[in-house]
Amino acid sequence: MTTTRKPSLSLGPVYFLWDGPKWRDFYFRIADEAPVEYVTLGETVCSKRQHFSEPHVAEVIERLEAAGKRVALSTLAMVTLERESRHVRDLIRDSEHPVEANDLSALGLLRDRPHSIGPLVNVYNAATARTLAARGAENICLPPELPAASVLQMLAAMPDFSFELFAFGRMPLAISARCAHARSKGLTKDNCQFICGEEPDGLPLRTLDKQSFLVLNGVQTMSNSCAVLVDDLAPLVEAGLSRVRLSPQDCDMVKVAGLYGAVLDGRMDGEEAIAELAKVYPGVRFSNGFLHQQEGAAWVSRGRNAALGHG
Repeated sequence: MTTTRKPSLSLGPVYFLWDGPKWRDFYFRIADEAPVEYVTLGETVCSKRQHFSEPHVAEVIERLEAAGKRVALSTLAMVTLERESRHVRDLIRDSEHPVEANDLSALGLLRDRPHSIGPLVNVYNAATARTLAARGAENICLPPELPAASVLQMLAAMPDFSFELFAFGRMPLAISARCAHARSKGLTKDNCQFICGEEPDGLPLRTLDKQSFLVLNGVQTMSNSCAVLVDDLAPLVEAGLSRVRLSPQDCDMVKVAGLYGAVLDGRMDGEEAIAELAKVYPGVRFSNGFLHQQEGAAWVSRGRNAALGHG
C-alpha cells in the first residue's frame, strides 16, 4: 500500500461483558504488544457492567500511557436513568482525557470542548460532520454501515479533518432499553444476574431455518459476521483516512492489530492478512458488504479468497 500519509491504528472500547481481571489483562497486553496509537476505554453498552471494569481503569490508563498510547474515554450509548445521566455529566466534567460521545445526549455537555464522535452516532454526510466539528469534535469514527462512496465524499469535503473507519469486529447495529439477552435466558433486565458474561463474544442467534443471523450482547444487537476491511483500505487511505479502528473481540487482538499494521505498512498483502485473520478468529464469518453498498453480511472478495468470508 503506497500512501504519503499512513493512518493510525486505534482500538475501540470493549463492547462485551468481561470480568475485571480479564478486561485489565487484555489492556495490559495491548499496552505492551499491540501497534495501536489510540485506545478508547469505558463502558458503552450497559451501565450495570461498570463495576466490573471501574476498579481497574486507573491502572489500565497508566499502563497504556506509559507505553505511549493515547487514551480516550467513551460515554454510554443509551442514557435512560438519572444515575446514567449523572455518570455522563461527571465523566465529561472531571475527565483529564478526551471523551468519545456515543450518544447525542453527551454532545451538549461537550460543546466547545475537544472530543471525539463514536461509531454509534449516525454521521452519514459531510454536513453532519461539519456541524459536529464546529461544536468541538476533532475525530469522527464513522458508522460501520456506510458505503465507501459516502466515506470518500466526506474525506474529500473535509480533507484536514480526522475521520476513522470501523475496520474490524462485530458491527454494532442497535441498542435497546430492554435486554433481549437476559430475556433469552428467562431473566429480566433488572434481575439479569449479568448473564451476558457467559458469552464473552456475544450470543449468536439463528433463524427458524437455522441460518446464522445476529448476535445479542446485553441490550445491544450486533452483526453475526465480523467486519474485516483489511483488504479494502487502500483507496480510503489514499483519500486521507486518519485512523483505522479495531473493535475488541474475544480473540488475539494483538495479532489482529499486527496484521492490520503490516498491511498499512506495505509489509503484507490484504488477502494474505485475511487468511491469517481466519486463523486468529476461527469459525466466524467475515463481511465487508456495507462498504461495497451491499447487505452488511456479504463478503466481497477480490480473486482467490472468495471462500474466506464463510469462516
